[in-house]
Amino acid sequence: MLSPMSLEEQYQQATADELRVLVVGAGIAGVTAAQLLRGDGRHPVLIERAESAPAQGYMLALMPMVDAALDDLAVRDAYRAASVPLKRYAVHGHTGRMLRTDSTVDLMSRYGDYRGIARGRLIDVLAGAGCPVTYDSVVTDVAETSSGVDVRVKSQGAENRMHFDLVVIADGMHSKSRDFVLDGQWVQWVDTGWGGWVVWAPDEGDSDLGEELWGAGGMVAMYPVADALGVFLGGPREDTAAGPAPFVTSMRRGLKTVNPRLNRAMAAVATDPDPYYWSLTDCRAPRWTTGHTVLLGDAAAGFLPTAGVGAGMAMESAWVLSRVLRHAPRIALGELLRAYERGQRPRVEAAQDNSRQLAKVMFRRSRTLAVARELAMRVMSVERALRPIQRLLQHQPDPEALVDAVRGTSLRSNAL
Repeated sequence: MLSPMSLEEQYQQATADELRVLVVGAGIAGVTAAQLLRGDGRHPVLIERAESAPAQGYMLALMPMVDAALDDLAVRDAYRAASVPLKRYAVHGHTGRMLRTDSTVDLMSRYGDYRGIARGRLIDVLAGAGCPVTYDSVVTDVAETSSGVDVRVKSQGAENRMHFDLVVIADGMHSKSRDFVLDGQWVQWVDTGWGGWVVWAPDEGDSDLGEELWGAGGMVAMYPVADALGVFLGGPREDTAAGPAPFVTSMRRGLKTVNPRLNRAMAAVATDPDPYYWSLTDCRAPRWTTGHTVLLGDAAAGFLPTAGVGAGMAMESAWVLSRVLRHAPRIALGELLRAYERGQRPRVEAAQDNSRQLAKVMFRRSRTLAVARELAMRVMSVERALRPIQRLLQHQPDPEALVDAVRGTSLRSNAL
């Protein structure tokens, strides 16, 4: 569980570390990174801008790239207990008719687990028996020097000046801390023009089945977690502006077939008193690292939900970073961070590109294009759609190889 602790107490614990680390953001990436560093005997300071722990959050479908982090944290059993296996994937056409159901067992079992879990439950799993964090804390200034980073943190109304060797910026797609280290470089944004509501619905069976409806001007995604069904329902923002109930009514008019689960999902969105609205955009930072700072998770590359891989890549990146940092300060921090970016950034951006390509297929208003897409779906399985992700799973990252490359470069430089 996340364990509130004062900023002063966290900083005091970190002062004796050979590598003093500040982790900004207690989301999936930040908690994973902080706990992995703690497992290595360090005491990173973890801060979070929210005033308290978040609620359960919404559904995540996690692919096997998370397994290495789970194993290093020794929380694999807790993860399995808090999640459900996703063994099947079904897609409906624009009239609601089922187009196909594919097994994901053959697709994923050769690599590891593919499971559904609520975001809040995942953070609890990652936090383990205790994860110190200081809430209501934001970075107000970052000044990098040759010896580290001077940071100002406003925590619970008080201004604090602190010095760290490394700042890990993991405070989300709309990170404010990121702006301090990019020196005016622009973050690339992709806006699909779509958005929608995320709610919980009761799950009355088929807890191993993820389903999506790809409509003409609308989409519904239904993914189970333990004891609930996570629902996303949306469309072009100009249409969803009418509100959830009117938009659901409009979508229903175009459907000829509505199975019980889809009916429950649409009703949950229409009747929820305060559904969360999600504008479907993503972002890509122009670079991830400086000599003493690194962007992580959505702050480096925020994902569209179309491939269901963003949270998994955030956890994988946190694992690679923590493994690389095991070699600091024996190897210069700047060299390690550059090696991390060289190795991990192409993987993350390949997964992000796959999400963007799927968005172009899924987010369609035209009925003619929707019919053409459904004809293609007769021969295109989920395995084919996620082939780029499969390639990433086939070739897992090797942090030690990244470090060896740094050592090799250093030896060659010394020889010269």
